[in-house]
Amino acid sequence: MSDGQDQGRRLTHFDEAGRAAMVDVSAKPVTERVAVARGRVTMAPETLARIVEGAMGKGDVLGVARIAGIMAAKRTSELIPLCHPLMLSKVAVDLTPAPPDAVEIEATVKLAGQTGVEMEALTAVTVAALTVYDMCKAVDRGMRIEAVRLVHKSGGKSGTFEAA
Repeated sequence: MSDGQDQGRRLTHFDEAGRAAMVDVSAKPVTERVAVARGRVTMAPETLARIVEGAMGKGDVLGVARIAGIMAAKRTSELIPLCHPLMLSKVAVDLTPAPPDAVEIEATVKLAGQTGVEMEALTAVTVAALTVYDMCKAVDRGMRIEAVRLVHKSGGKSGTFEAA
């Protein structure tokens, strides 16, 4: 519903009586589905320098956050109540220092299935960002997790979405 094209359609996670319900995807065709999400963690320049230098006391911040994002994508259905458990075929999480004061995060999730992977990509970015925060909070409690958003979605009945 976020792209404005679905106004007038009923919300899919509610039944006829208005109760929350998991969407029945059994009649949907299997298609290749891809979602890409992005976000960033903004921090003090000194914090980013310590991450890049490997001088944060807890270890490889970007490597640990990458693994956390991948793990989170695989467990999205345990976190978001009405998400379907999915057999993901690919999860890639990239964390890139963006001097002077941020780490950019991008997650790409793919599968061949009957429902999309937008929530998995968004969850991967969010948990990767939370992991950066957790690993660096001792030196910078003022970090901000920002701009988590879906930037691409393809596959399924609704087709392709590209963020403006």
